[in-house]
Amino acid sequence: MQKTLTRSVSIDGMGLHSGVNVHLEIHPAPVNHGIVFKRTDKSDLSEQECLIPALWNNVVNTQLCSVIGNEHGMTVSTIEHLMAALRGLGVDNALVEIDAGEVPILDGSSIAFVKAIEEAGIEAQDVPRRAIRILKEVTYEDNGRRVTLSPSSTPVYVGEIEYNNPAIGTQKFELKLVSGNFKHDFADCRTFCLKSDVDAMQANGLALGGSLNNAVVVDDNGIINEDGLRCDNEFIRHKLLDAVGDMALAGGLIVGKYDGLRAGHEMNNKVLHALFADDSNYEVIDLFIEFEKEQPLSYDSRGVSAPTPTLS
Repeated sequence: MQKTLTRSVSIDGMGLHSGVNVHLEIHPAPVNHGIVFKRTDKSDLSEQECLIPALWNNVVNTQLCSVIGNEHGMTVSTIEHLMAALRGLGVDNALVEIDAGEVPILDGSSIAFVKAIEEAGIEAQDVPRRAIRILKEVTYEDNGRRVTLSPSSTPVYVGEIEYNNPAIGTQKFELKLVSGNFKHDFADCRTFCLKSDVDAMQANGLALGGSLNNAVVVDDNGIINEDGLRCDNEFIRHKLLDAVGDMALAGGLIVGKYDGLRAGHEMNNKVLHALFADDSNYEVIDLFIEFEKEQPLSYDSRGVSAPTPTLS
């Protein structure tokens, strides 16, 4: 069944790229609402004009993070870690109010969002969960990078990264998004970058809020962070955390397998465009189980096109 928060929760922190202090509140929302962001710092616009549904076709930029926007010029960036936490905990409906244009980076992972949502509580609603069941393989490739979505009875995330830096190297990982695995295996894995990239970004007015407190930074000599890694393959696990957040923009739980090679936000959004370009690639279903408990698949086919949430 669909789920939302039991009560509202607030989170404060700094934007990674803007360096601006941000206040964010996550509120319960009615059934079929989906995840919708609302900018609260724009008094010159109506409430409706400040709403941005978190959907694949509202993505307006994928450079360094996922950015969603609406026709009124409202945008919210760096949404992927929060979206991953909501998807990983099975939250289908929420209103996210934010007083700036970027979600706070916190420690560079999803764990603070997970803890805040769990503290607020999660409750079931009386309508089946909307899900997107992959019917046939869909692949998007570009310059040696690839993302494939394929049929699977449970949500599965597979990834591989390849870096010349020996501290990162080649890493692979696979995880079923069931039985609370997101919290245990992905949620605390932090974003990472090369020191040379940080210097270039900051010279161009980006990563102004970046520090060793919210990212793993690597130079030619290895990992700069004094405490090192949280797990040996934290790099690929974070890439898959990002993928969970980006795939949450499909508008419903994806019942299928995600397989990414050197993938990032751009590739993740491109494969969703490819998926929804052909109705035969998928079906929208009413889901009556919780994959968190790894039960057998039980659903009714809805026979409709790519979902759009109803705003209330």
